[in-house]
Amino acid sequence: MSLIADLKSLEPSQRSAIWASYLGWTLDAFDYFLLTFMLAAIAKEFHTDVKAVTVAIMLTLAARPIGAFAFGWLAERFGRRPVLMADIILFSIFEFASAFAPSITTLLVLRFLFGVAMGGEWGLGASLVMESIPSRLRGPVSGLLQSGYPSGYFVASLVYFLLFDTIGWRGMFMVGIAPALLVLLIRMHVKESPVFEAQREKPRVNPVVELLRYWKIALYMIVLMAAFNAFSHGTQDLYPTFLQQQHHFSTHVTGILTAIMNLGAIVGGIGFGIWSEKIGRKRAIIIGSLLALPVLPLWAFTATPLLLGIGAFLMQVAVQGAWGIVPVHLNELSPPAARALFPGFAYQLGNLIMSKNAVFQAGIAESHGNDYGLALAIFGGTMAIVIAVWTAIGPERSHADFMADARSAHE
Repeated sequence: MSLIADLKSLEPSQRSAIWASYLGWTLDAFDYFLLTFMLAAIAKEFHTDVKAVTVAIMLTLAARPIGAFAFGWLAERFGRRPVLMADIILFSIFEFASAFAPSITTLLVLRFLFGVAMGGEWGLGASLVMESIPSRLRGPVSGLLQSGYPSGYFVASLVYFLLFDTIGWRGMFMVGIAPALLVLLIRMHVKESPVFEAQREKPRVNPVVELLRYWKIALYMIVLMAAFNAFSHGTQDLYPTFLQQQHHFSTHVTGILTAIMNLGAIVGGIGFGIWSEKIGRKRAIIIGSLLALPVLPLWAFTATPLLLGIGAFLMQVAVQGAWGIVPVHLNELSPPAARALFPGFAYQLGNLIMSKNAVFQAGIAESHGNDYGLALAIFGGTMAIVIAVWTAIGPERSHADFMADARSAHE
């Protein structure tokens, strides 16, 4: 049966779960990436430098494991759906509140709280959708779900392009309240995970105990996600600053090139997700990450908007091509009694390990005459190799039977 036929055969509630999870990650990323366009403007208003403002990015990333653990634990107890709705409302509120920060210190506190809420969304959305669809569709849907991240970045770049010169950085944060509307879609059309429902009346397995019981796979996933987060954030977070500070491009050129970059990311995420059903999760990740290496010179060291745009598109096809496999790969590797907690917590602990990524890169760039291209290339190239090697030596459980896993967890 073709992919399109498979998708058409889904029940309305399954399609709604896919779209809700995709949009949740899209709007989460939209709120996160708005800040990356405004580092210079915020630094100017608060009379500091860009490096000081990048601490806000670090704090957001560092806070995400707290949210992944807390919301994941709640989802194992009360269900994926209600906890996901509460999480989306919270990160929308903290994004909106950032618009009213009277000082850099207050902004940093708000971005930390935003990070706590942001940390819960990915694990909840991924577990909800992966437990709701047939195993043969996990690869393509994984690519779609993960492409929500560059989709959010793409939307942020369009909002920056269209509105920043008019509403400024505070107005941009106010726009970030929009994701709260997604809760209405989830409330009306999304059902609870059937895997969670199957376990609802059975004796509860403590997800923390499961985390400790499967510590080896947890450690493997955390290291993998540390490398993956350095790969993505190392090629994305300071990209607008690279265009603004090193190439002195205007708001419009920066917005267009960032949008092009994220179109490549969407193509890569969905394309490699589909491909992983044929060649396997590990092989797809390895190929995607290594494809970044030959693109590095074009992406980081050319000067014209045309060449930079081509490089940005191709780089993110590779980066997000590898990333497109992450939702399904982590969910298939996770123990069934902790699937709402395990993948998201491992993902966000990887973020914590690499939370100073933007600060390190800004420091490298500033110490080399604002050469942000050099800083981007160092992180992108190194992490591509690390991911390929670490993935190659790790496990794989393609098309694991989640319902059978759930039954065995309580036997």
